[in-house]
Amino acid sequence: MPNVEHYEYRPLPSPVRNPWPRTPHPDVIGYGSRDYGNRVGLWRMFDLFDRLALRATVSLSMANWVHYPEIFHAMEARNWSVLCHGMYNTRYHWNYSEEEERAAIRECVDLYGELTGRQIRGWFSPAASFTLNTPDLIAEAGITYYTDWHHDDQPVPLRTTTGRLITLPYTMDLNDSILHRQQFEAEDMAQMIRDSFDELYAEGGQVMCIALHPYMMGQAHRIAHLARALEYVLGHDGVWAATGEEIADHYLAHCQDHIAWHEGLAP
Repeated sequence: MPNVEHYEYRPLPSPVRNPWPRTPHPDVIGYGSRDYGNRVGLWRMFDLFDRLALRATVSLSMANWVHYPEIFHAMEARNWSVLCHGMYNTRYHWNYSEEEERAAIRECVDLYGELTGRQIRGWFSPAASFTLNTPDLIAEAGITYYTDWHHDDQPVPLRTTTGRLITLPYTMDLNDSILHRQQFEAEDMAQMIRDSFDELYAEGGQVMCIALHPYMMGQAHRIAHLARALEYVLGHDGVWAATGEEIADHYLAHCQDHIAWHEGLAP
């Protein structure tokens, strides 16, 4: 799952987190490293995913498509599935009021609809900055699945005040950005991918998410490690390289008893 984000050069002040704490704004190096992912790293990922015939689910800052229309066209040409990651990855939803968060979600839904004519199917809050209202608000907006909860290897229904919502596995463990902060490099992550896959494959019926960032694994010295790890996974029989919406739709179509039990509807 590539996380294709947009970080503002001079973000609005945030009372809970400074997006660029290294220097006074603008942080040219910090911004430039993220911009590299959109200008260079993502295109290496496009080439790799094309070669492997992989249709990706992309965790997308919706503003990215406005700032980089060439990325919009490239993703649409490949029919990549979109998991909305908010508008900007520098606008955090922590401490939003219900109406503020509803408006932020609606802005993303409307922009996606304007650009594609489709409904957003999935939601992952920007920088994982959700609130207690988020599940209710995204279900209200007609969104099918949610990834702020990193609590299982399978889809799980989530009770909401309106609509129906399920959570899908996202990961902070197989996540290149998080691992890099913990002093792990691409070769380490590639081994972790293989180890995780071996266990989940043996268990059967599990969802494996690999969280990637083009400014990280799209670097020239890392992309080959990613390629070898993905080739290893895809080289096994019975692997379903599914998008988020495909997993959600399969679960909703085939796991009604499980859904009813969680929603308190089962006899």
